[in-house]
Amino acid sequence: MLQTVAIRGYRSLREVILPLGRLSVVTGANGAGKSSLYRALRLLANCGRGEVIGALAREGGLQSALWAGPEQLGAARRSGTTEGTVRTRPVSLELGFAADDFGYLIDLGIPQAAGPGSAFARDPEIKREAVFAGPVPRTGATLVRRTRDFVEVSGGRGFDELSRSFPPYRSILAEFAHPEALPELTAIRERLRAWRFYDGFRVDAAAPVRHPQVGTRTPVLSDDGSDLAAAIQTVVEAGFDDLDRAVADAFDGATVSVAVDDGLFDLRLRQRGMLRPLRAAELSDGTLRFLLWAAALLSPQPPSLMVLNEPETSLHPDLVRPLARLIRAAADRTQLVVVTHSRSLRELPDAVEVELVKDCGETRIAGQELLTTPPWDWGKR
Repeated sequence: MLQTVAIRGYRSLREVILPLGRLSVVTGANGAGKSSLYRALRLLANCGRGEVIGALAREGGLQSALWAGPEQLGAARRSGTTEGTVRTRPVSLELGFAADDFGYLIDLGIPQAAGPGSAFARDPEIKREAVFAGPVPRTGATLVRRTRDFVEVSGGRGFDELSRSFPPYRSILAEFAHPEALPELTAIRERLRAWRFYDGFRVDAAAPVRHPQVGTRTPVLSDDGSDLAAAIQTVVEAGFDDLDRAVADAFDGATVSVAVDDGLFDLRLRQRGMLRPLRAAELSDGTLRFLLWAAALLSPQPPSLMVLNEPETSLHPDLVRPLARLIRAAADRTQLVVVTHSRSLRELPDAVEVELVKDCGETRIAGQELLTTPPWDWGKR
């Protein structure tokens, strides 16, 4: 289980050290930084797929993603006026996490030598990476470390060299993660790849989820929910009756099923008083969204981390309570982070609530002080 997520230099997140529980609920006013936190977690997951450089490029490049305020905010808080200052640290975007077993840190910065005339001169570079044991990235706990093009692994006496010419656009997770040689890197990579993010499912008339799709066994719903029918059928064949109870609870005794025709899967919902089941194309947006959330939360093989961004969107208040029960039950099988405005979701039992607030443009965690901030060491380049 993840214990801590750390972000420094990303959009409004000048420096956030986020404590996580089995179920964490992130709240805050509009503009407080919830979306930035969600995006930062997705960037971290992209490290496991070797796609973090491309993901940053799609956000407008490193310059668009960096913290836009001054390096230090002490003077701004005292005077109420924000002014530019002389930098004392390199320009960087840093992300990391610590879990029960291993942790990971990555430091991205401005390219130094893309080559004369290169069209990729604005691509960010990976300056540092580290895989460590325990809750804090420190030298004594480091298992694999990378500084620019130099990569080394902890040995019996110090560190052994892996490479001294490693390209700045490649992650050590993509290059050196071999189960037998470096199982720690493999564990980190597979963990990051398994994370799932669910945000604003498409349910418009042209959305794939409303139309029959080729189906295969789907133990985890895809990020866009297009394989909903296959995911529902997988839950049914896994023998779980939680789905039937959740649908009946939410829709007054309704039942859900999947029709299969020549390999194409199509969702059906039968409601009381109706002579035929409704196809996915006929369902209301809120009904379809609830079924998508149910399929994600009832996964027979849940990911190690599931992040839900405002799952209450487009749901009637009467559906938020059944959704809350699904989320609470799912937390017994996987770690969940829920970003929400909903009071019902904020009041989930046993949840760790993290309220984000804005202070001089910086996102901070309400009530977090020096002694209540999880331990974290960013290190140096």
